[in-house]
Amino acid sequence: MIDQPEPRLTSLAHGGGCGCKIAPAVLQDILRGTTAMPVPPELLVGIETSDDAAVWQINAHQAVVATTDFFMPVVDDPREFGRIAATNAISDVYAMGATPIFALALVGMPVNVLSPQTIGRILDGGAEACRAAGIVIAGGHTIDSVEPFYGLVAIGLVDPAHIRRNRDARPGDVLVLGKPLGVGIYSSALKKGVLDAAGHEAMIGSTTRLNTPGPDLARIEGVHAMTDVTGFGLAGHALEMAHGSGCAVHIDWPAVPLLPGVRDLAAAGHITGASGRNWASYGDDVRLEGLTGLDRALLSDPQTSGGLLVSCAEDSLDRVMAVFRHHGFESASRIGRVGNGQGLIVTG
Repeated sequence: MIDQPEPRLTSLAHGGGCGCKIAPAVLQDILRGTTAMPVPPELLVGIETSDDAAVWQINAHQAVVATTDFFMPVVDDPREFGRIAATNAISDVYAMGATPIFALALVGMPVNVLSPQTIGRILDGGAEACRAAGIVIAGGHTIDSVEPFYGLVAIGLVDPAHIRRNRDARPGDVLVLGKPLGVGIYSSALKKGVLDAAGHEAMIGSTTRLNTPGPDLARIEGVHAMTDVTGFGLAGHALEMAHGSGCAVHIDWPAVPLLPGVRDLAAAGHITGASGRNWASYGDDVRLEGLTGLDRALLSDPQTSGGLLVSCAEDSLDRVMAVFRHHGFESASRIGRVGNGQGLIVTG
């Protein structure tokens, strides 16, 4: 029984949203020590390039896409936390070009701190996001946890011909980003109690918007690679695309959209610790030209339920932008290009 006022959800967690992710360099060290397993031919996408989901081919025209994602509270409203976490998990299915078909819930809650009603609202929020994606939560697993976390195992289907990996960008491609950056900055300000109503509304609007353009984009022949921008920030996920593709990714920083007020919040010091950990992990592989320290923090800002990053042939750009607009992504923007070479170059 809960016989005292419940604390804010964000106060129960040492981190929140995709900012909880283990830093890229630490993760590489962990995985380096694991035993390699034989890769069967049916496994079309595995862990080799840190892609968004695993893909297993079941016949000539169908492959199963499987992913999982969960994290600690990024907002205090239980229902919104559930919506954000579920939307974020389903995004990895869309990023592979697949259509989600069902999900399983992953739930860890401090049951001696949070009431059954509060926990129920978190699960209701997750179910609401799944209904918006046209899927059901078919089961799951729960544990009593010191810190609250919630997420999904998300399962999808895709024609193998339409799989879009993060490793297939080509020199000459252009880059499109589907959502503005700044969720990590917002979450830091929220936790400190200084995020205003407009910022909160923008944060919820961005993080609960499903990346539904994914399957339609994957059917465009000129779309070569896709990923979603989440915990490693734009720089981290663009660098994964560069490394996996054996290309140089060039980002035009002034063209990158930001959520309203984010730059001012960052200038006031509302930057997550994850941003610094991200940069420490991969900054040596990024060349910055004409950017400030503030810009660097925004580049590595962890995004929760962030936008799709699309690499496409330039003559497919109009179709790509039309798909984003059709799905209501008015902020989708061309932000750079892919060239010969290696690594990530960001120009101010």
